[in-house]
Amino acid sequence: MTSTALRRGPLRDSTPDAVASDALSPTRLRQAFGSFPSGVVAACAEVDGVRVGMAISSFVSVSLDPPLAAVFVQSTSTTWPVLRRAASLGISVLGVEHESHVAALSARTGDRFASLRTSTQGSGAVLVEDAAAWIEVEVDSEAPAGDHLVVMLRIVALSTRPDVEPLVYHRSRLRSLRAAPEVDARQR
Repeated sequence: MTSTALRRGPLRDSTPDAVASDALSPTRLRQAFGSFPSGVVAACAEVDGVRVGMAISSFVSVSLDPPLAAVFVQSTSTTWPVLRRAASLGISVLGVEHESHVAALSARTGDRFASLRTSTQGSGAVLVEDAAAWIEVEVDSEAPAGDHLVVMLRIVALSTRPDVEPLVYHRSRLRSLRAAPEVDARQR
């Protein structure tokens, strides 16, 4: 990004669908944020002998040293207060075969694990089978950020399966990735 792209002030009128800063409605913000594809993870743990979990599309890597990641959870979530009590959480990077399970993991009621195969680790972290990656984490810190909480996660163990195609959330839809055909650099 050039320094001119970082200037402050309203967008120029020649910008498609320009929005003045005072017209930042939740709908317009969702549209803009939805333009950025993100992966989908399941954050799950066993708490008081019961599996608890939720789907999250705002998982990000933060640091290699120390190994940290973060999730952003709505402040109004009724699941997060239960999950945060767990000693350890399982973060499963969901694959395309998990698409039908995301709605259950996101539901406010019902059995979120009814048709989902999982395994519970000795730490209490619950991992979804056939995921693209499994990351066992502990909550490091939590801070309010608008209508969400930023939850920093310390990574304690992980495993990956590069052969599993990840599930992607983009423009309010679940999607799969398709690799672009490789182009010989000499043809560009």
